[in-house]
Amino acid sequence: MIDQRKVALNNIIINKHIKTVFQPIISIRDGSISGYEALSRITGENLFKNPEELFTFANECNRLWDLEQLCRTTALESAYKFMIPPYNKKLFLNVNPNIMHDENFKKGFTKDFLGQYKIAPNNVIFEITEKNIIDDMEGFRSTIIHYKSQDYNIAIDDAGEGYSGLNLISDINPNYIKLDMKLIRNIHIDNLKRAIVKGMVEFSKASSVKLIAEGVETYEELETLVKLGVQYGQGYFIQKPSPEIKEIEPKILKAIKEINLNQNRLLRDSTFNTSIKYLCAESGIVTPDETVHQVYDIFKQNQNCFGLCVIDNEIPVGIITKEKLALNLSGQYGYTLYQNKPISSIMDRNFLSVDFETPIKVVSTIAMARPNERLYDFIVVTVNDKYHGTVTIKDLLQKSIEIDVTTAKHQNPLSGLPGNLMIDQKLNQFLESNREYTVAYLDIDHFKAYNDTYGFENGDLVIKLLSEVLINSIPSSQFIGHVGGDDFVVILENFIAEDYFEKITSQFESEILAYYNENDKQNGYVTALNRHGVIEKFPLISLTTVIINNKLRDFNSTFEISTILAGLKIEAKKNKRCISF
Repeated sequence: MIDQRKVALNNIIINKHIKTVFQPIISIRDGSISGYEALSRITGENLFKNPEELFTFANECNRLWDLEQLCRTTALESAYKFMIPPYNKKLFLNVNPNIMHDENFKKGFTKDFLGQYKIAPNNVIFEITEKNIIDDMEGFRSTIIHYKSQDYNIAIDDAGEGYSGLNLISDINPNYIKLDMKLIRNIHIDNLKRAIVKGMVEFSKASSVKLIAEGVETYEELETLVKLGVQYGQGYFIQKPSPEIKEIEPKILKAIKEINLNQNRLLRDSTFNTSIKYLCAESGIVTPDETVHQVYDIFKQNQNCFGLCVIDNEIPVGIITKEKLALNLSGQYGYTLYQNKPISSIMDRNFLSVDFETPIKVVSTIAMARPNERLYDFIVVTVNDKYHGTVTIKDLLQKSIEIDVTTAKHQNPLSGLPGNLMIDQKLNQFLESNREYTVAYLDIDHFKAYNDTYGFENGDLVIKLLSEVLINSIPSSQFIGHVGGDDFVVILENFIAEDYFEKITSQFESEILAYYNENDKQNGYVTALNRHGVIEKFPLISLTTVIINNKLRDFNSTFEISTILAGLKIEAKKNKRCISF
């Protein structure tokens, strides 16, 4: 008896009944497209429900090589057709690890083979699904090394779905890890999933392996992933797979910008400057005419509802909390007495309402000054006196503490500028995007000699002077960081020339003279002990600046950038001039 599925499989391979659809993988920090995953779809009528069933059956029939070769070729042809050569985005190709280890694959997937599609190896990422069992791990590891040496990248697909993920990750040291969609689904309401992904983010930071969240389907999931620090995302919320390459819709880019703007503001600003609107959430509302019985039913049906805001023509006129409703309805005749009355008859009209631009610190102070019986009532937030949402005291206090701790951790206490963690975050944002950027490293020369001569308090004033000069000279849209001591970093969103910092250097070196006594200014030097304990003459303070950008080359990590800048700084100090790379 003829196996109809074998006939169908053979028909698909011979007649090439496979098409490729592309789904973008984007930076969820700025919305830029990093690349596309090529997904295979069956065309025409067939006996297979989905591609996964087709591939499983092909493997059983020893036709997996033929099917995968067809899918890869179709993907490359489609990429070449829909892109303007040369292809400058990443192309993610799904590859069964056992096929990849096959000698036919090694012979067929070469630089020459890619050349006909105008695709460079460093733009090809082999996606290896962890649920596929690898027969020969030692041989497969050598295959991975072989392809990495030829500039191909490796991604572990569906991480979190199988059970061998950690071993596979440690064995092949991938460039990307794709977090399985089951791990991402409803992550905003699942503490365990958030904890797992947070751990993966920490691993990513330590290993320079980039994370891609698969199956992002809602705004809330995307927002949570941004907060956790995941770098890339793909999914239906961002864009569904399509036979043609498409740009990301403006509304999605706007959502990403909005999420990151809120997140960056919470990280950057102190509680005094952060507005209450960033904590505001929609809550249940009722009209003044709704009966106590109706409100009671709302609370009864929603056990998590802490309270309701009473709205009349968009204006908040009162609040009712679950506890105070229960208090009114308690007693032998409480419910009978109030059930048919409007909620306006027992609502609390003396509630705390604040404008959405009011700083968190101010709201916290006002809220904590209320009488004890109102201390834990939720806060109503308005825009032009109209209802906007509510904030609970729990959320207010948690966020106040979180922002204070974040500020203390991420800002240099002397200059008030972002410290090393935020500098690292900012650099990673640019590394993961396709934007132009320039990084400048500024170092105060002969600062130790000044410190030894004039004391630490005056040394601190010198640090503050440079930070003020930078803040006043560089547009607020650009990034200024304080590494520590007398070292600063400036990150600019374009390419700049060496002379960009000449005015800044001149201003600083002019103003610094006011920090010396007349004798040292006239001499042009200070005397202090050198590192060997010998008295030496040291020149007055000056400023060294070194610059790098991604105009001619891409950088792989913040460590690489830091290493190059450190080398340039040594050279610049010798030559007494600004050096760019």
